[in-house]
Amino acid sequence: MDGKHETDHTSLGDRAVGDHAEAQRERDAQARLMALGADQLEAREWRPAPAPPTAVDLTQFALWRSTDLGSDDLCAALTLLPAARAEVEGVEIGLIFAARNAGLTWSQIAARMGFRSPQACQQHVARLSSRQDGQR
Repeated sequence: MDGKHETDHTSLGDRAVGDHAEAQRERDAQARLMALGADQLEAREWRPAPAPPTAVDLTQFALWRSTDLGSDDLCAALTLLPAARAEVEGVEIGLIFAARNAGLTWSQIAARMGFRSPQACQQHVARLSSRQDGQR
């Protein structure tokens, strides 16, 4: 029994080290792209100033400038794709909840999003929500 707890503790410690390293890689990638000109991107009206560019903004910037960027710069942008994906999923969840709050049915939402059934749409939202909760 004690061995199991030691294993759990060790795996949690390893995961924390991995999370810290991943966060540092993201910060380094953000700094690299900001230095390449992403710091000059115009602010978005829906984000309070002085909010920095999001991972989505930075990856789109890198794609826009891709012919001028080196492989290390593109690797920096690739590093931000998981964060960009999480941001887009957060927007998706927010829009769906806003639609539900505005009175749209699951059938209406499912049809607009290309799902074959309201249940499939609800399951999709549940998966997205659980992923978002796991990233916090």
